[in-house]
Amino acid sequence: MRAALARLRRATGLPVAIGGYLDGRGGLRIAELSGTATGVLRGVRVAAGQGLGGKALALSRPCAVTDYRQARHISHEYDVLVESEGLRSVLAVPVVVRRRVRGVLYAALRAAQPLGDRTLSAAVDAARDVEQWLVAREEAQTLLASLPEPAVGAGSWERVREAHGELRSLAPRILDPALRAELLEVCGRLAAASSPAPPMLPVRLTPREVDVLACVASGATNSAAAARLGVGPETVKGYLRSAMRKLGARTRGEAVVAARRGGLLP
Repeated sequence: MRAALARLRRATGLPVAIGGYLDGRGGLRIAELSGTATGVLRGVRVAAGQGLGGKALALSRPCAVTDYRQARHISHEYDVLVESEGLRSVLAVPVVVRRRVRGVLYAALRAAQPLGDRTLSAAVDAARDVEQWLVAREEAQTLLASLPEPAVGAGSWERVREAHGELRSLAPRILDPALRAELLEVCGRLAAASSPAPPMLPVRLTPREVDVLACVASGATNSAAAARLGVGPETVKGYLRSAMRKLGARTRGEAVVAARRGGLLP
């Protein structure tokens, strides 16, 4: 969220961005401040339906006010805190994962003026970044929870392999390079965990070649792999041909088997 708030400020030019996650009791807890002059808002709990953020949380959609203190369509439980930071024009955008609000991002000015569509679009994009991070974290936690049982049956490992392919497909869409690298490192640990022996093949595949093989391993066609990875079918074919050549494989199936033996896929 910290990185998303920094990008939000750069994209909009707004001086202040704030974010928080749901606290498990139906409310929001402010966790990150970017560009604030004080720390009065850190740790504040925002109840659903209260204030601007509580309204965005309750309605599951962006909400904005041109002048927070004078706004008539929100409640005013947090006016003293907002005024202490000097905020006037404020936008709140919910972070929604699997149709459930998981947090709220705020962008704000210390002047009473309308926030236009460009600002709204940038805030929505920042919220999508946080949503992707939450999805990636939860997928990684699910996969890691399955690692203590490396001797499970074939059906269990197939589920791990499917999830591994989904994570590989998700990684290129994550803008935060540190998070993307962390996610790929988890994918590498999953791949290595499937084989008790060290990798047998001194083969170096590019990340996209591994992505394509992960899709193929799950049974995806070239077209399905292209849709999942956001590239064209011919591009998928090119990556697949390159991977097959490096692995010394004549078929897609042989390439997947070789990649698994080499510790490149789970």
